[in-house]
Amino acid sequence: MAKGIREIRRSIKSTKNTRQITKAMKMVAAAKLRRNQERAEAARPYADKIQEVIASIASGTSGSKHPMLQSRPVKKTGYIVITSDRGLAGGYNANMLRAVVNTIAEKHKSKDEYGIFVIGRKGRDFFTKRGYPVLEEITGLKDNPSFADIKKVAGNAVQYFSDEKIDELYLCYNKFQSAITQIPTVKRLLPLEAPEGNTERKMDYEYEPSSEEVLSVLLPKYAETLVYSALLEAKASEEGSRMTAMGNATDNATDMINRYTLQYNRARQAAITQEISEIVAGANAQA
Repeated sequence: MAKGIREIRRSIKSTKNTRQITKAMKMVAAAKLRRNQERAEAARPYADKIQEVIASIASGTSGSKHPMLQSRPVKKTGYIVITSDRGLAGGYNANMLRAVVNTIAEKHKSKDEYGIFVIGRKGRDFFTKRGYPVLEEITGLKDNPSFADIKKVAGNAVQYFSDEKIDELYLCYNKFQSAITQIPTVKRLLPLEAPEGNTERKMDYEYEPSSEEVLSVLLPKYAETLVYSALLEAKASEEGSRMTAMGNATDNATDMINRYTLQYNRARQAAITQEISEIVAGANAQA
């Protein structure tokens, strides 16, 4: 019985140490979540303005003829998949990867029909181990990534479309709603649908040298901006999911400690009762 008490005491100590770690991780994730939300909100005015300019140009005949706004027969599809480099984030990566795998299974019959641009070590490992065609990858992103960190893969994905190596490009990421709700999202990035302009605030722009050349520069930038905005959403979703997961782990650890403490008290009481019974039995034997 004494050995059982020692084991329970050891389990209580180990679980308390684990609870301290998960509680600290929850606090760190909460701080990172706030920062990523602020950065996502700060990036929105730029995305809104470039969308307004593109809507103004694309509403004209010349804008609508740009290759990035034109659909063509789909022979090969590209997917930009955003995952995390680290785990301990609940179902964040699993839900995203499941959505991508289901989409690929529904749309394609052969690996020659698609290619994947993956951001994040978890996604890279998942796809390479299962033999999916990974065209490019980025791992080791900072907790507060900049546009330059993903410009290469975003620019290359857009270039693949411009060179007609792929005929469609999809963006796959977790859309942030709250710390406990992240929505796996798969949406078409290219060909771009001409953004709807606000007719009440339509601006009259003058372009130099021409609207066509301005559009040829802005459209790739706009596509890259959508990728960066999705990355900021994904980072906020990752930290929200991690904060929730670590909060649940902390609560579970507390429940385990309570159960172990109850077992410990019962074991101690049983041991004391047994000792008293042995003493009484010994005294009666001598009487």
